[in-house]
This record gives sequence, C-alpha cells and structure tokens, in this order.
Amino acid sequence: MPDSPDKTIAFIGGGNMAASIIGGLLASGWPANAIRVADPSAERRAFLESEHGITCFTDNGECISDAGSVVLAVKPQVLRDVVAPLSGQLGEQQPLLISIVAGIRSADVLGWIGAELPYVRVMPNTPALVNRGVSGLWANEHTGEEQRARAEETMRAVGAVVWVDDEAGIDAVTGVSGSGPAYFFKVMELMIDAAESHGLAPGAARTLVVETALGAATLMGASELSPAELRRQVTSPGGTTEAGMRQMEAAGIDAAVRGGVDAAVRRSTQLSDEFGGR
Repeated sequence: MPDSPDKTIAFIGGGNMAASIIGGLLASGWPANAIRVADPSAERRAFLESEHGITCFTDNGECISDAGSVVLAVKPQVLRDVVAPLSGQLGEQQPLLISIVAGIRSADVLGWIGAELPYVRVMPNTPALVNRGVSGLWANEHTGEEQRARAEETMRAVGAVVWVDDEAGIDAVTGVSGSGPAYFFKVMELMIDAAESHGLAPGAARTLVVETALGAATLMGASELSPAELRRQVTSPGGTTEAGMRQMEAAGIDAAVRGGVDAAVRRSTQLSDEFGGR
C-alpha cells in the first residue's frame, strides 16, 4: 500500500478494464486518494468519481504528475498520440509504466516517449471484470524488483498473474488467456444448444453448463493431476463420456483447439507489427 505521493497510481484511460483494476485495488485496501484517472469523457469521469471516490482529470499530464506508476489503458490506435506529448514529463519523472494496451511492443512505446523507463507489459483478460482474471506480465531490464512487485500487486487486484521471460511470450499469453474466454464461451454455447435440442429448458441448460464449467475449473485448480488424468477419471470404458469424447475427437476437436490458439498467437504478432512504429 502506498505511503507517499510518489506511490500514486495514475491511469490514462478509464475504460472497463481500468475501472476493474481500480475497484480491485480499493477492495484490497489501496487508498482512493492514491488513485487518479485521466479520461476525455465527462460521463466516464463522473461515473468513476461517483463509483470509486477517486480524482479524475481531463489533462493527462496533470493526472500523472508525481505518480510512481502510470497505467496505460487506452485503445492501441491512439496510444502514440497519448504518450508522445508526455515524453518530456515521463522522461524527467521516470515512473513505472504499466501497459495493458494490446498489440503494442515496449520498444515502440518507449521510442515514442524517447526515454528508457521501467516498463511492464500486461495482457489481462475479460474475467478481470469480475475479479477472476489472469494476466501475463513481462518487465524490461530497467524494471527493479520493487517495481515488478508493484506491477504484480496492481494486477493481482483482479486475479492471478503469470510472468513471462521475454516480451514475445505476451503474444502466447494473448492467444491462450487473452482470447481464451471466447473459446470457453464457444464450447458453452454449443453445449447449451445441444442440451436444448434434447429437450432441456433454456434456463436449465444454461445452469447445467455454467456450473459444470465452474466445477471442472475449480476441481482442476484444486488438484495436482493433469487435465488428461482428470479426464480419464471421468471417462469409464464403454460409458457415455467415452462415446462423447470419441465423437469430438473424430470431429477434430484437438486440431481445432490447437489451431485456434496458434492462429490467435500469430495474429497477436501481426497486430504488434501493424500498430508499432507508426
């Protein structure tokens, strides 16, 4: 918890992910007077001030003044226009930069700023909106242990964290956990449709699928067994699960899932190339 003004966290961008992190920080005991947000929307600023009791700004430079950490939380296509005017201030102030902006590499951001700064790149995912997210983090060589701990504490406010050793690993995180909720939503969507086709009411089908997904994830999280072993424990020879799994495997579920993750990782790399250096 911060104990001096230089430990203030300033968010540039007050969208849903930023608001979730702020809510998590406050719930963990972070003082509201140590959190600031800059956002161009008067409506959004009013909401954040009312909901969280924090101070909001229209001016990015005023917001980040003397802040120990600056969280970049804007759309990737506007990031350069946001950070370039702050280059002198950031270079002099030397805050920890935490970027939750998808698809922009650290070299591009720091190139736009024109200074070497401690920098942590983060890929969160949407379950962070309900404090059940998981974030992949990577830190550059200018980031000290205290700053790494500060970044980790910030993201733990909305879920688990995983560190990767090199920045390219963020593309893999994006393909697995960043895009991953959509994969699970697709499976749940199909299971609900199948349940309804066999006569179950929509509400019952949804409850069965959602609770089965939650239960399976909780069981795996509490177990040291691999998912393959847990699956084998459910799959009795000649039983219903075996019949279902054989049909899914024959239909190509293995190739579909692995191929989907691979495609998402490739696209993450492509987006970094497209957004960077502009």
